[in-house]
Amino acid sequence: MSAKNLSTVAVDLIEAYGKTAKNVINAYRAGGERMVTLMEKRWNKAMRESRTELTAETAKNANAAKLAFSAYYIKGLTVTSNGAQQVVNQLVKVAEAGVDRVAANASLFEEKTGVTTLNTIAAATAPGALALSKLAAQIEQKTAEFASKVAGDDVTTASVKRTTAYSQRRKAA
Repeated sequence: MSAKNLSTVAVDLIEAYGKTAKNVINAYRAGGERMVTLMEKRWNKAMRESRTELTAETAKNANAAKLAFSAYYIKGLTVTSNGAQQVVNQLVKVAEAGVDRVAANASLFEEKTGVTTLNTIAAATAPGALALSKLAAQIEQKTAEFASKVAGDDVTTASVKRTTAYSQRRKAA
């Protein structure tokens, strides 16, 4: 196996790790959205149970506080998860570019010097890299399934648009 083939396996491995990271980020986002929904349900139940003991103004202020908390929490969740997605995207791009550059330099080195040591090393390490790449792909698939379960979706793509209690309320208003 040549350095070029090893670089292809390395890029596949990097992509699998990138997808795994994105799946974890999606699970974090979906879990956070689920927390807001549960918090709102709990809050609404508590408000119903204590409504008779509260003045109209206090109930109004409590509801406004709940809405503000939910909005800021969701905004923070969105900003942090979007930022994490961008970081992962950039890291994957940089790592893939690095692998491509190293492969190009290795080929150029072997062509200029006539020494094939790097190609021999690539051939020796390729089976291990291929096995690691396959394992990373399996891990990526499992994290996609996990993220899907956390989100309550049957879909395993990272581009699913989820609706939150906050966005539903905003649309209704």
